[in-house]
Amino acid sequence: MVLAPEATQAQLERILQNKNLRLSEVQRRLLTYLAERSLSGATDDLKEYTIGVDAFGKPPSYDPRQESMVRMHVARLRQKLAEYYRTDGSDDPILVELPKGGFKVVFEPRPVPAELPEKPAPAVTPGKPRFRLRTAAAALLVAGIAGGLYFIAGSSRTGASADPLSGWSPDLQQLWAPILSAGRPLVVCIATPSFGTASGAFRLGQFLGARKPDLLVTPSTQLSMPEIAMDNVVFLGPATGNRQIQAVPIDQQIVLEPGGIRNLNPRPGEPSFLSDQVHQGSQELEESHALITHTPGLYGKGEILYLSGNQVSSVMAAVQAFTDPILARTLVSKMRTTAGTMPRYYQTVLRVKSMDDMPIEISYMFHRELPPAKVANPKP
Repeated sequence: MVLAPEATQAQLERILQNKNLRLSEVQRRLLTYLAERSLSGATDDLKEYTIGVDAFGKPPSYDPRQESMVRMHVARLRQKLAEYYRTDGSDDPILVELPKGGFKVVFEPRPVPAELPEKPAPAVTPGKPRFRLRTAAAALLVAGIAGGLYFIAGSSRTGASADPLSGWSPDLQQLWAPILSAGRPLVVCIATPSFGTASGAFRLGQFLGARKPDLLVTPSTQLSMPEIAMDNVVFLGPATGNRQIQAVPIDQQIVLEPGGIRNLNPRPGEPSFLSDQVHQGSQELEESHALITHTPGLYGKGEILYLSGNQVSSVMAAVQAFTDPILARTLVSKMRTTAGTMPRYYQTVLRVKSMDDMPIEISYMFHRELPPAKVANPKP
């Protein structure tokens, strides 16, 4: 069935004016651009580079291999379209979809469901049982994310390189060398499950899976003290509420608090508190902060890397700093000592400007070198 241009345009406008997209100028602009190109038949030009330049105003030097902004926004738009049709658009006559694997927007008439004989409505158990079912479903979703990540790592066991750092830029090698070269299993621990921590864990799973065959992803509620003692741990999100991680002694000079980051010993020109400027429903860029902490593990053995922040965007920014070669280069160059080496343990603060939970601009602010590990001597 061929759809009339007026009908497709009306459906597009209906989606653009919906609350899911109305407050997101970036997503509105992206959907409009992709839809217009798709409807005009100019889909051959819908490449990641052209979208970055035309829709996001990137310079001609933009390299999509080094910057994943287009992919992240397209994935976010795909989620918003699905959410729209699950809710306000559930009865719309035209479906607008953005199939995975490409950038072409597809307009199709909604299929007419076959008529089924009426069945008596099932008895509904009030209140508590239904809530438990939803809670269980949410738990399964989190477990599915972790399971999928474990599959990414496990499926690459046979092809894992003997040197887990081979093929990376020198800066990425410097950041990850202590964590991957210690001969200990690696655990990626997800704090209170959310889109931000789950997305960050997925990106780390893709980044590390082929290089660390014993990678394990687990929710923070399932992390045990023996795992912290025997493994290296990458922790995503705020540590608040995780008693195991909080039990690990850290000589912190910078602390993540609910409203921002506290600088316990500010140096001249440094603020004592960095406040997250987040306004719900705002169309302006939001500003938050990420705190990266690399510290010794329990009893001074092993490594713990905290990629933390209060916002989805700040957690994602911390992950990007440890997976993107350009950001890693900036991080290493700023933290390098006068002797030309990286601090063994450190805390680093990043400023994050974002829109729709996506980091748009990530910049280094300051860092602190932490003291070496204190190994507890066993009592005689």
